[in-house]
Amino acid sequence: MNLNQITIPSLDVEKATEFYKKLGLILIVDALPRYVRFELPEGDATFSIQQVDELPKGNRIAVYFENEELDKVVEELQQKGFQFDLLPTNQPWLWREARLKDLDGNPIILYKAEGNRKNPPWRIN
Repeated sequence: MNLNQITIPSLDVEKATEFYKKLGLILIVDALPRYVRFELPEGDATFSIQQVDELPKGNRIAVYFENEELDKVVEELQQKGFQFDLLPTNQPWLWREARLKDLDGNPIILYKAEGNRKNPPWRIN
């Protein structure tokens, strides 16, 4: 099995598209105003945004984007005007994370995990 895509909801797909392009994703399907899909600079999975009339209630979808040069990427994004809720911070689960929200309030976690993403010391065999 291979992850194809993650789709998140948005009240304004056009504005969300600009946000994610500015974040560094590459637009590959443009069906505005209802839907767009992106490739990421690395990997095979894609990321899409779909127009909704109302955002889901309760817990939001959290999207994690891995980057080996996390601190540099966060600095570059800050220079582009992105506001972070958490600047790069070492976490007890051995990841370094920075957190922000997209325009619809979805949590975006930029992180660096090195080998600990899939193989933390507590991984079960």
